[in-house]
Amino acid sequence: MDSVTESFFKLLFLLSIHDWNTIVAGNKYNCDDQLVSALPQSSFSSSSELSSSHSPGFARLNRRDGAGGWSPLVSNKYQWLQIDLGERTEITAVATQGGYGSSDWVTSYLLMFSDSGRNWKQYCQEESIWAFSGNTNADSVVHYKLQHSIKARFLRFVPLDWNPNGRIGMRFEVYGCSYRSEVADFDGKSCLLYRLNQKPTSALKDVISLKFKTMQSDGTLLHREGQNGDHITLELMKGKLSLLINLGDAKIRSANAQINITLGSLLDDQHWHSVLIEHFNNQVNFTVDKHTHHFHAKGEFNYLYLDYELSFGGIPISGKSGTLSRKNFQGCFENIYYNGVNIIDLAKRHKPQIYIVGNISFSCSEPQMVPVTFLSSSSYLALPDMSGQDEVSIGFQFRTWNKEGLLLSSKLYQASGGLLLYLKDGKVKMSLYKPGKPQSDISAGAGLNNGQWHSVFLSAKRNRMSIMVDNDGTLSAHATVPMQIYSGDTYYFGGCPNNGNGSECKSPFVGFQGCMRLISIGNKAVDLISIQQNSLGNFSDLQIDLCGIIDRCLPNYCEHGGECSQSWNSFYCNCTNTGYMGATCHYSIYEQSCEAYKHRGNTSGFYYIDSDGSGPLGPFLVYCNMTDTTWTIIQHNNTNLTRVKSANRENPHAVFFKYTANLEQLQATINHAEHCEQELAYHCKKSRLLNKRDGVPLSWWIGRTNETQTYWGGSLPTVQKCTCGLEGSCIDSQHYCNCDADRNEWTNDTGFLSNKEHLPVTEIVITDTDRPNSEAAYKLGPLLCRGDRTFWNSASFNTETSYLHFPTFHGELSADVSFFFKTTASSGMFLENLGIKDFIRIELYAPAAVTFSFDVGNGPNEVTVQSPTPLNDNQWHYVKAERNIKEASLQIDQLPQRTHIAPSDGHIRLQLNSQLFVEMSAYFGVGTSVTYNFQEYYTLTKNSSSHASSFYADMTLIREAITFTFRTTRTPSLLLYVSSFYKEYLSVILTKNGSLQIRYKLDSHQDPDVFSINFKSMADGQLHHVKINREEEMLFVEINQNERMKFILSSGTEFNAIKSLILGKILENSDVDEETMKANSQGFIGCLSSVQFNHIAPLKAALHHSSSAPISVKGHFTESNCGTLTGADSTSSETTHSFADHSGPIDEGEPLANAIRSDSAIIGGVIAVVIFILLCIAAIATRIYKKKSIYKKNEAKGSENEDSAESALKSELSMQNTVNENQKEYFF
Repeated sequence: MDSVTESFFKLLFLLSIHDWNTIVAGNKYNCDDQLVSALPQSSFSSSSELSSSHSPGFARLNRRDGAGGWSPLVSNKYQWLQIDLGERTEITAVATQGGYGSSDWVTSYLLMFSDSGRNWKQYCQEESIWAFSGNTNADSVVHYKLQHSIKARFLRFVPLDWNPNGRIGMRFEVYGCSYRSEVADFDGKSCLLYRLNQKPTSALKDVISLKFKTMQSDGTLLHREGQNGDHITLELMKGKLSLLINLGDAKIRSANAQINITLGSLLDDQHWHSVLIEHFNNQVNFTVDKHTHHFHAKGEFNYLYLDYELSFGGIPISGKSGTLSRKNFQGCFENIYYNGVNIIDLAKRHKPQIYIVGNISFSCSEPQMVPVTFLSSSSYLALPDMSGQDEVSIGFQFRTWNKEGLLLSSKLYQASGGLLLYLKDGKVKMSLYKPGKPQSDISAGAGLNNGQWHSVFLSAKRNRMSIMVDNDGTLSAHATVPMQIYSGDTYYFGGCPNNGNGSECKSPFVGFQGCMRLISIGNKAVDLISIQQNSLGNFSDLQIDLCGIIDRCLPNYCEHGGECSQSWNSFYCNCTNTGYMGATCHYSIYEQSCEAYKHRGNTSGFYYIDSDGSGPLGPFLVYCNMTDTTWTIIQHNNTNLTRVKSANRENPHAVFFKYTANLEQLQATINHAEHCEQELAYHCKKSRLLNKRDGVPLSWWIGRTNETQTYWGGSLPTVQKCTCGLEGSCIDSQHYCNCDADRNEWTNDTGFLSNKEHLPVTEIVITDTDRPNSEAAYKLGPLLCRGDRTFWNSASFNTETSYLHFPTFHGELSADVSFFFKTTASSGMFLENLGIKDFIRIELYAPAAVTFSFDVGNGPNEVTVQSPTPLNDNQWHYVKAERNIKEASLQIDQLPQRTHIAPSDGHIRLQLNSQLFVEMSAYFGVGTSVTYNFQEYYTLTKNSSSHASSFYADMTLIREAITFTFRTTRTPSLLLYVSSFYKEYLSVILTKNGSLQIRYKLDSHQDPDVFSINFKSMADGQLHHVKINREEEMLFVEINQNERMKFILSSGTEFNAIKSLILGKILENSDVDEETMKANSQGFIGCLSSVQFNHIAPLKAALHHSSSAPISVKGHFTESNCGTLTGADSTSSETTHSFADHSGPIDEGEPLANAIRSDSAIIGGVIAVVIFILLCIAAIATRIYKKKSIYKKNEAKGSENEDSAESALKSELSMQNTVNENQKEYFF
């Protein structure tokens, strides 16, 4: 298809998708009406109420009726507040308040929804973020715009945490609009046929969309068939959707004859799931909920001819589809559209295009089945035996991912023994035990931890016991036991109470985590709602009326083909035979080049190399020739001398070369190499190369760019000459190639091809060997490459204000960074990248400690490696940091790797938006004020639906991490001030005598806590480094890397609703103490550098993002290198290096040799041999290759010094040879 036609079809395709989205999703532009305020009192309900004036009907937003909101009788995690919207409604936002004028508010909650008021589903904001951050006071409104809207009739708020000095209290509002849909209910014996034009059609463009919900794990949703066995089938199989495309018996030999794509999981949960199948030409997009699979079916798919009938819910005529005998769908469909046609609407209006088989109703029935979720290994459900029988008879269904767990425990009547039913290795096992008697065990089933619903029925009477799994007699077990069995008083499902009062529930097994339903005791169904209402049995750590199972392997975060498995709380990646390692199979076990293997001390031999490190390209085998120069040798399938006869234009001789690596791997290897070459020898007798007929060469070759090349070995592109033509040594001076002399004797044109853009040679075509005595022979050598431009690369930071900046670090799901460094400085920043809240940072925290810190939305985390010896010894040290959704790790040299495990439920995406670079300094003049406004930050982002949307303006801080460097000669001075809306504050000042003073006021009714550091005057014109860390009442202060001091706060532990951070002079009205006012009288005059408040970098925001950041600057404020100046070098200037989004240079460079002579950088030295930053998102990685360092001096001198610096760097690294890890992959 030509590009114009393809573009046209893509446009049609996108328009059809747009139409579908508009129809199904409803009006997205004005769907923000208030839904709660006008509802009657009867629409509100709750788990309980404190009093009639605290009833749920008083929970409307901003109302003061009754007691001013809803509060339950008891504040615990089993309470809920519910609203009935009267019909299915589209919900786009929610808002909450606390109880009016009280100390009652909810700080976090879950949001649940349902169509029927039963079988609830939790709303998930992103990935595995379940909780919403609530309020920090009684009357402010916290508003969330939902990332994806909810379509439901019932909405339920479930408080998780609340003000510890009050109780649960809520008022709320829900926003959205009416939702219109067409539904159809299928009973498992029916189907609906839609008849198109009365002739078979060749499918060029089809768009099919629908929603469905069901409790059945199997059933056919869609089927369309052709006359030759061609068919498309959409089928639910074990809770997953499979799209099967079969091209018929006539084409069954083709590799593309059958396509089977599976998406989704746990789709039998009686909740709505969306399906979209888009097909135009031979491109198919298959989407289930939020997950899409794109595939391109080749060749035969264009010939898929289908009948004029499209059936939903089943296959109507048995035998028509041959072996396709499938179960019909039982459940509900909603909004079935075929190319914009509303199928259910046609059926309701009895249109002739529709034919209905069996019974279909146009309302959706809701099975009243109540599941229960056992959230943790300490969960349990205790139920009495009310059957009054002398036998044990229990049935239930369960689903879980865990291989082990206690299902049921009971102490048997008139016996000191008991009964245990448990999972072991995915099998159900039943044990009867009694002291003095041998234990009796039976087991049934296998692989029951596959996430599917499985039924269990057990019975025990007198001396016989039996269990049956999935109502299958073949999955049953029986045994006769040497004891009499009678029922007990209480049955414990899922686990045992965790108490020390001698409970009769005893179990050696871990508790069950998963879901149960349809529990029966003595053949009587248990009413789980009565348990929720505390009128039957008792329980702990359960969620009743929902099944909270999730599939942690969807999507699959195991990279590079790693196999995903899971338990209830986590997933695991099996990296065997992938060539990668780590928690998500991210990091390659192979080196990136032969150069890296040589640096590790390896000798010549065959090695696997991974040319893009942890990127999507896999490893491949090469030969590394490690002589003086390291050569990478990549073989192909035809290295022999091959003779050619009888070739002409009509019947050319064409040979294709297949390498041990694919073209993408070859391209990455060639791009990294300093030089590549390939020998091409052409021997000829009356066989010409360039002697053209009709302007077309007689022989040519093709490289990886798939372009015809007519220059030959030893020559250059575009000149169309051989080596002898360039040298003037051809055997016939009238021609530019020896072979073009066309002599009846053997000669040759041989040489090396060395243009990297054209290598390797993939095809040779010969057309001039069909004349008498005409013959040719060719031989193509292996691809040879030497050098690794990413390995031998370095940059120097010769002042604290020097920095390199790169494009934003986009390692959302997984990323690794590695580099060498050497320094004499005691601390300093290696790299940093910030987002609105997220950040990533690697720094030399102390002379013998490197810290990797980050925040992906769950709060700051850090991993620190302590070295037994100093790292600022001016020797090379290796750093490797990796962060993925499972863990973060840091390794230094050969020291043991340190790891931080990520939470199983929480934010997983690292979202950054600034450049990757190092902090700078600024000079403050008289009256200068830099203000970072947290309130503006709140206003701009308050509609965010992420967990991070309870930002500073509404956040209670119990910890701060503050660092800065300063230089001044003025006293008193105000160094830093943080204000609050509640008249709380933090000020850091220099007093009149030059001592440092930290003043915390965390209670507006008390005087501030004052902590003084008096060891010397700090207004001495020298550079001073300050670190302040607070953890609740514990305050730690470190000055100039001296011993850390510890203080205790008495005024409070919570810093409430912070307003702004001010550097320099306070210009706003502030209620502060007298000493702070004195220090503020002249503000701050001098140098501030590397200021950090938690993840906020105010100087960086002021100097580089003042237009977008919530920052304001007043007075004389300039970027400066004052953070490193002394009186002797006050005329020094800042050194800045920039890596842009292209590989070419922007400026000429500072000589690298001159830079290496200084070791007072931010890290005080040279960061060498990487930063390889590999960005891997889902299973797709983005790779950034930066090829040239950029400096600021004349080109000739820079080149000369760079060569000498590189030689010195290679020599020094080779002598030390201390690091045996992978030296990866983005070096600067």
